Amino acid sequence: MTITYPVKKGLYLNITNRCPCSCTFCLRQNGDSVYGSDPLWLDREPTVEEVCRDVDRHDLNQYEEIVFCGYGEPTERLDDLLKIAGYIKSKSSIKIRINTNGLADLIYGGSTAHKLEGLIDSVSVSLNASNKEDYCREVRPEFGEKSFEAMLKFTKDCTRYVPEVVMTVVDVVTSKEEQKRCREICEKTGAQFRIRPYEE
Repeated sequence: MTITYPVKKGLYLNITNRCPCSCTFCLRQNGDSVYGSDPLWLDREPTVEEVCRDVDRHDLNQYEEIVFCGYGEPTERLDDLLKIAGYIKSKSSIKIRINTNGLADLIYGGSTAHKLEGLIDSVSVSLNASNKEDYCREVRPEFGEKSFEAMLKFTKDCTRYVPEVVMTVVDVVTSKEEQKRCREICEKTGAQFRIRPYEE
């Protein structure tokens, strides 16, 4: 079971395969691993203790950040994620980031961004479209059209509690014109904007 795997200067944590989306551009549709990692499909979700032990196998001084990003949506296990983040914070000052689809509020039926305060240093939210119709076509969220506005609200909320909030679009699914529109939406939320190469 692959729980931790290095990517560039980060140590990535793979804690679930669950996800409420089925994005047309999702890397996991192409195979069972990324960046030469061992397979990321989990037979079961690792416990908090198992994740912490796996983190302990690494010298965190070798990395610039810890990233919750595997073959699922990490906020599907938000409470466990925060316990793991708290454990890491207790022993290291390393930056902790979550890569997310931004749908945690719909997953849990209420606001969640405030829970990240003091534990998460950076949140990267997948935007990928400037309107709910295109968003639903590309992301295919199980919550339907309300997902787009929920994702924007979560992002805006995060700017109150998390030092760094970024919204991303994948280069292969957005035109230059669409990227401009997405940037404008991003700026309204108070987040930074980033165009992400597909292979990331």
